[in-house]
Amino acid sequence: MRIVVLGGTGQVGRMVVERLERRAQAVVVASPTNGVDARTGRGLDGALEYADAVIDVTNPPDLAGPAALAFFTDTTHRVLEAEQRAGVKHHVVLSIVGANHVGEDGYFAAKRAQEQLVEWGPVPYSILRATQFYDFARVIAGWNTTDDTIRLPAKPVQPVAASDVADVLVEIATRMPLSGAVDMGGPEKLLLPEFVHRVLRTDHDPRYVVEDDEITPVGFNISGESLLPHAPLRLAPTTLESWVHDEGRRRLVGSR
Repeated sequence: MRIVVLGGTGQVGRMVVERLERRAQAVVVASPTNGVDARTGRGLDGALEYADAVIDVTNPPDLAGPAALAFFTDTTHRVLEAEQRAGVKHHVVLSIVGANHVGEDGYFAAKRAQEQLVEWGPVPYSILRATQFYDFARVIAGWNTTDDTIRLPAKPVQPVAASDVADVLVEIATRMPLSGAVDMGGPEKLLLPEFVHRVLRTDHDPRYVVEDDEITPVGFNISGESLLPHAPLRLAPTTLESWVHDEGRRRLVGSR
């Protein structure tokens, strides 16, 4: 198979490319740094030539609602049109759990708009909705820090390792299209403050994480139920404890 990875130089994209290469698949790494800009269409037709499938793991530089909506709308329109011209038979997109349960603004709504364009489009598709990646805890902390304290409500989350998501994206892309969406989460449910605390502890981060159900956290202004994956569901194997252990080991090796 010939598979194009849009956003192939990003966090998940690099993992997807590595896995496809291990499977001896023909891979095209498509990103602006490689001369392919999916949003403007630059280089897109050439990248998609003879492609059997496309995995879209692109993300906007600005995650704010309006900017994200414009990015996903522009990009998805361009990509689907180019795929139709090239005869691509499978479009795979990485989305986020909760995108189909939220209102009309924010990043979640922008991802839902992307999903709808794919669902209504001309190319057979599969949508994988993943929960927050383990390392996203650092972003959550940054968004919600006041002085040396991070206040977060006790919302349930089920975070996942990005590497596990990459595995499933490759699996889906090399099979028949789902013509639908599947949710994916980690193997355990955690409360948001506990999740963030355990990751920051790995970093030896001195900030305090405080449980506060009266606060509306930045980036998580949706119901806790919408943050959890629902059936049809894929559970990833990597626990937070295992991921934290690997993170600590990588840091130790990197410091030598």
